[in-house]
Amino acid sequence: MLLQVVVVAIVAAAGFTLATLLLREELEQQYEQRALAIARSVAQRPGLAEEVRTGTPSVAGDVQRYAEQVRTANNALFVVIADRDGIRFSHTDGRLIGEHVSTDPSGPLAGREVVNVERGTLGLSARGKVPLRDQSGVVVGEVSVGIDADEIDNRLHELLPVAEVFTALALGVGVGGAALLAVRLKRRTLGLEPTDLADLVREQVAVLEGVRDGVLAVDAEGRVSVCTKQATRLLTEPVTPGAPATDEVLDLLEDRSPLTGGLRLLGDRVVAVTRRPVRRNGQDLGVVLTLRDHTNLDDMARELEATRALTDALRAQAHEHTNRLHALSGLLHLGDIGRAQAYLRELTATASVTAPPGRIGDPYLDGLLAAKTAVASEAGVTLRLGEDTWVPGRLTRPLDVFTVLGNLVDNAIRAATAGTRRPGWVEVSLLADERDLHIYVADSGDGIALADPFAPGTSTKEEPGRGLGLALARRIARSHGGDVRVGPVVPGQGAVFVAEIPGVLNPAAALSWEGTG
Repeated sequence: MLLQVVVVAIVAAAGFTLATLLLREELEQQYEQRALAIARSVAQRPGLAEEVRTGTPSVAGDVQRYAEQVRTANNALFVVIADRDGIRFSHTDGRLIGEHVSTDPSGPLAGREVVNVERGTLGLSARGKVPLRDQSGVVVGEVSVGIDADEIDNRLHELLPVAEVFTALALGVGVGGAALLAVRLKRRTLGLEPTDLADLVREQVAVLEGVRDGVLAVDAEGRVSVCTKQATRLLTEPVTPGAPATDEVLDLLEDRSPLTGGLRLLGDRVVAVTRRPVRRNGQDLGVVLTLRDHTNLDDMARELEATRALTDALRAQAHEHTNRLHALSGLLHLGDIGRAQAYLRELTATASVTAPPGRIGDPYLDGLLAAKTAVASEAGVTLRLGEDTWVPGRLTRPLDVFTVLGNLVDNAIRAATAGTRRPGWVEVSLLADERDLHIYVADSGDGIALADPFAPGTSTKEEPGRGLGLALARRIARSHGGDVRVGPVVPGQGAVFVAEIPGVLNPAAALSWEGTG
């Protein structure tokens, strides 16, 4: 409050000073024009120019008497008439008649009118100087009229009280307005001072930046009001507080309905999004988004899922082999050699999708296919390996390959299960090209019903958090310089997906495999 009063007082004082200076300048101009008008009137007196041109300066001369009459009538400080050489023919002080003028006469003698505030023998005055011309227009001298500067000061002092009244009124209105504004601000800020508000804002920023989650707030007009560093790191498009929300942020807002923990794919990161609309007294104030990076958690979950699937598949195979060995042992124990041989041939024909020796050199990739075969079998779908499959090397990025291949195979199994073609099947072909891996997955489903199956959040399933598999697979493939795309469909097939993942195979292992051939 005190600071506001001081500011208002300074502004009022500056305004009063400026008004005084402008008023004095205006008065000086007025008195200069008054002196100029008197000088013009004197210069136009008939016969004056001829008297100055032919006569001599004299205290008792007609020129001096006329000049003094004009001076007295107009309350001027002086009326000086001089010839072309600057010699005075009149002056208030008769002793100066016949002497050279004290100020520069070059302007009037050159035919120009001059106005200024100048100091002469009688002190400071507002002056008007005009040339004195004869009947033929030739300049024969000058007329200089001066009005005492004290008259300007006196007139200024007469006008200043009016300016002082207006300044006092402005000061009172300013102080009153400042007081009302201070009271209103106190109410709006809950009695906090500006320093308290600044400390509170700094504390809130420190708290927001200290949490692991990213926080992003968008007001009702669609402008970003808060964006923490963590939120900026998770978003792929730059966000500036105070600027309109980007397309990426608007996509996260959707219909501004509440959302808790919805998974979204932002760049190469899996992010859990919590959306909270903010309302007060029924008024929409905006939306607050909380972004939590689930990338590492999702990677570990996918790795655990792959390991668990492989373990379950191996357990199921072990159990199945045990049962088969028990059956074969029983046939041999009964001496039924022929049926035992037929049973072995049947087991060979119905073996799982495990690749022939040497076709897949990576044991984890071979195990993943075995695990997916067991999953497909439980769903009533046959998973077969393409005849052109050939991956002799070892994987250098197994988790990325498992994510891409696992998502494609899982989607194909679901499509084959939901399709109308029976029996359902899924075909997987893998081909190594030095360090690059090419994947081909086809199914017997009814095809792709989505306009863009790779769009994040796009899914034919209604469960929350779905629709990230294909988008994540494509992002991972593209992060290696490859891609995942929809392949051409041939009659009798459902959907076909083709993936290329460069740089995920060890060529040294491939060369080692070729050497064993």
